[in-house]
Amino acid sequence: MRYYFSLLIVVLFSIISTAQERYQFKTLIDLDATPVISQGNTGTCWSFSTSSFLESEIIRLTGKRIDLSEMYTVRNTYPKKAQNYIFRQGKTQFGEGGLAHDVLNATKEYGLVPIEAYSGLFGNEKAYNHAELATVLKATLDAYVKNPAKKLSNKWRKVVDAVLDIYIGKEVKTFNYNGKTYTPKAFLKETKINPDDYITITSYTHQPFYSKFILNIPDNWSNGSFYNVPLDEFITTIDNALQNGYTVALDCDVSERTFSSKDGVAVIPLQDNNLKALQGVYPEKTITQEYRQQEFENYDTTDDHLMHITGMLTDQNGTKYYKVKNSWGTNPNRTTNNGYVYMSEAYVRLKAISVLLHKNAVPKNIAKKMQF
Repeated sequence: MRYYFSLLIVVLFSIISTAQERYQFKTLIDLDATPVISQGNTGTCWSFSTSSFLESEIIRLTGKRIDLSEMYTVRNTYPKKAQNYIFRQGKTQFGEGGLAHDVLNATKEYGLVPIEAYSGLFGNEKAYNHAELATVLKATLDAYVKNPAKKLSNKWRKVVDAVLDIYIGKEVKTFNYNGKTYTPKAFLKETKINPDDYITITSYTHQPFYSKFILNIPDNWSNGSFYNVPLDEFITTIDNALQNGYTVALDCDVSERTFSSKDGVAVIPLQDNNLKALQGVYPEKTITQEYRQQEFENYDTTDDHLMHITGMLTDQNGTKYYKVKNSWGTNPNRTTNNGYVYMSEAYVRLKAISVLLHKNAVPKNIAKKMQF
């Protein structure tokens, strides 16, 4: 009995000692990315994160560092969302949210422009605030959906465009950049981005693996399709991408109390809501496919926020983390790690809704099963 009691004391002391250790991270992979910026008071993380992803892709493809206009994509996406809302007679979501594939869809149709050509800000404005814009647009569309004239006109399109012109800016047709004149489509060619080269992958059991399906989440207003793979292969695909120089766009739940931009980490501690795990190393839960599905179906995992995975790290115990670029700025009172969050593999296994990446970043054996 004394032996077992002593052994128990040693084990408990080891756990406590580990828990008292501050995080010590070692960088394994750190891919090139543009500086962290802030989305301000907007719900447009989908554009900021995926634009950041495309900026890293441009660096990979051309070696050029280009600050893309997030608001150009937002400006071109809103009319599509408005049409969806009108056609569905208001029986769908309309708001600021979206997903990574919305940026690729807009890029394919409208091209890209640098921030110098379209900032989405006016006069002395230095930060984005779309609270009023979102309210005005929703109220306008609801007025048309109610159809007070008993016969819906198509004037709503011009009204939506006028509102967007006032709050974000008129559409840009041509612009000058580095001494050359471009159209947005011509500039897209300059970046070497081919929107058809990118795919979205998820991992859920309510659809067959290696199939492609429309994931029914609120912000998938455009009915984008997702490839479905087992959870282990989902993680393997992310790792393979990073190991081969490809960054990854991430749709993720950040509502967990153990996700902290201020502390710069996101973990799934063994004990629920163990906030001490934000400052020191604690054991984490083992995340199975079944548990991931359960948390998705009971609404504990929702698509809250999109970010950009640019690297990989380990802590002092060898636990794997992903270096995730956020879009909440670099104010030291709100964030650490210069605006990045170090997200454990357990957190990604449980809370990642999906990832978007270049199709060549998928391991060949997995790509063969997916048949794309």
